[in-house]
Amino acid sequence: MRVLFQCCLMIVGVCMFSAVPCKAESYAYISLGGEKKIAIYQLNEKTGALTHLEDVELEGAPGCLEVDPQKKYLFASVRTAQKFKSFSIDPQTGKLKLISSIPAGGNAAYIATDKTGGYLFSAYYGEGKVAVHRLGKQGEILEEVLQTIPTEKNAHAILPDQKNQFVFVPHTGPNAIYQFLWDENQGVLKPNSPPKLSAAADLEPRHLAVSQDNRFLYFDNEKGSSVTAYKLNAETGTLTPFQTVSTLPADYDGKNTCADIELSPSGDYLYASNRGHNSIACFAVDQKTGELSSIGQAPTEDTPRSFNIDPTGQFLYAAGQKNGKLAAYKISPENGTLKRFATYEVGKSPSWVEIVKFP
Repeated sequence: MRVLFQCCLMIVGVCMFSAVPCKAESYAYISLGGEKKIAIYQLNEKTGALTHLEDVELEGAPGCLEVDPQKKYLFASVRTAQKFKSFSIDPQTGKLKLISSIPAGGNAAYIATDKTGGYLFSAYYGEGKVAVHRLGKQGEILEEVLQTIPTEKNAHAILPDQKNQFVFVPHTGPNAIYQFLWDENQGVLKPNSPPKLSAAADLEPRHLAVSQDNRFLYFDNEKGSSVTAYKLNAETGTLTPFQTVSTLPADYDGKNTCADIELSPSGDYLYASNRGHNSIACFAVDQKTGELSSIGQAPTEDTPRSFNIDPTGQFLYAAGQKNGKLAAYKISPENGTLKRFATYEVGKSPSWVEIVKFP
């Protein structure tokens, strides 16, 4: 009994004094464009409840947020200031510490790291271009632009495939997806052949999600109020569409545009946000064929621009850009449907939600 007691004391001591957290922690980072700040919340991994911790003030309205693959750093596109910023993340408190701030060369709508965490991709909506920056070993964004490639206006997102060989950039206005080859050793994007894929009429692909097995990519269509599934050719890096499904109920005839799209960590479910219908469209994914089946829509807050799923796949958080509220949902492990359990007043014009979990 005495030995057991001593062992327990040793474990408690390690938890109290070790620099490494003894239990997992999760945090939510929310861009508040109307208040020029990033709000930080702690996420209770058992209940999904959020607790506001603090805000990080910025000189402009933040948009897209991104975390490196090792979850050490958070990157932000400060859109109205036309800057990129990087922060270190304290895994025990969730707090952010500024590392670097550089000119972005425009109003970047979307940023993402490559799979090595060595480079930052950016897509520019108004300027119609993509760019590549190198990331330093301490999370700093190096000011030199390695590459700038003109595309067309309305470049809305940029993401690599799971194997870090190809990069895709959906454009709403031109109704096209640009396809690139990516050389992680040289830090160079090269137009694929063909360099772009024209989407079906009136779709306008906006954001994308990549399946974990790298066989399928899913694009939500801003104008088409739908999701299109594409097969990825593993050899050439080109896309072939095979299914388009509506994000709306059959009896809805009002105005709507799609905004964001996310796959659950398991890959079993896919979600897309409807602005106008003000809902999260829910789909089951057949992981063998990649095909989607609608499982309905969950009502959400006004103008759901961005949402995110926690890395455990238990909870989904959707921000209402127009009314400043965040809807929190429990994801059913049985069928992927959403059940709202809380609504939070987060601030003016939330435009991005990023959930980070630490081991």
